[in-house]
Amino acid sequence: MAEKPVIGVLLGDAAGVGPELVAKCAAADFYSAFCRPVVIGDQRVLKRALDVIGASDKVTLQVIDRVEDADWSQGLPVLDQKDLDPADVPFATKTVKSGRACLDMLKLGVELWQAGKIGGYVFGPLNKAGMHEAGLDLESEHHYLARLLNHTEPFGEINVTNGLYTTRTTSHIPISQVSADLKENDGMRIKRAIRLSYKTLTSAGIENPRIGVAALNPHCGENGDCGREEIEVIAPAIKDAQENGINASGPFPSDIVFHKALVKKEFDGVVTMYHDQGQIALKLIGFEGGITVAGGFEIPIVTCGHGTAYDIAGKGIVTTASFENAVKQCSQMAVVAAK
Repeated sequence: MAEKPVIGVLLGDAAGVGPELVAKCAAADFYSAFCRPVVIGDQRVLKRALDVIGASDKVTLQVIDRVEDADWSQGLPVLDQKDLDPADVPFATKTVKSGRACLDMLKLGVELWQAGKIGGYVFGPLNKAGMHEAGLDLESEHHYLARLLNHTEPFGEINVTNGLYTTRTTSHIPISQVSADLKENDGMRIKRAIRLSYKTLTSAGIENPRIGVAALNPHCGENGDCGREEIEVIAPAIKDAQENGINASGPFPSDIVFHKALVKKEFDGVVTMYHDQGQIALKLIGFEGGITVAGGFEIPIVTCGHGTAYDIAGKGIVTTASFENAVKQCSQMAVVAAK
């Protein structure tokens, strides 16, 4: 354990499955193979989760006030926030209190990393609506993290499944708006996405990562007969990346790029032009185990690829494959960052 990174494990939204994921991994002694975990959240919420999964007698909690006090030989360290009575956060119910607790634990995780106390953190699924009602005035937790870190470089969600990293050029916008966004500022968004992909892949320990860039139009635009985005903005953005030392290639038709990446193993990462272009492929090959990396930041931050799953929260039946992969990924990135 002494050589493994210290990783924060945030409970996430108390009304969802996050605490159960944390508890199940603890009961299975999963963490010890990859990291030295420090749970961040209210110990009462974790105890409720342990009760739900029937593991209260299998996991010894070591409540601490400082990360430095953690002794993994004495049980699972819990940095108890004392801020969330389970009675105030019933399962499957969005609450402002849980939203506030999520914002606070994300912030504490950043502060602990900045102080050199942890090497990164994983977090259980969050409820964005609850966080917005609790005062978050930004689009997502990624924007919140960027503010906390005073981060001005490209950042965003990187989805990882079966070892393949995908980066979106555009995300939660209507399809009718995608082309205009790609063309904005001479393909600025595409250049940004390629740089973000490169930085995330290298932070995961992949040297000179191979990045495939998807086309927007069918058949890669048919030399302009079926759209000119490939000619006017995507190909020039790839050339710009190559001139800056990034091993990017394309554009490739999106019905081919994932075959090249997943079957032929030609790419470590794929940059897509819009949300579903990548999400459909990844969820088809690995719906249960996909994860999300907070790409672009110096601090390793990873979460599972699914949400709070209110429909099964409190039932003890959530599967841990995705959260386990998040722990593995964060631990790996923390080791790379420490070198």
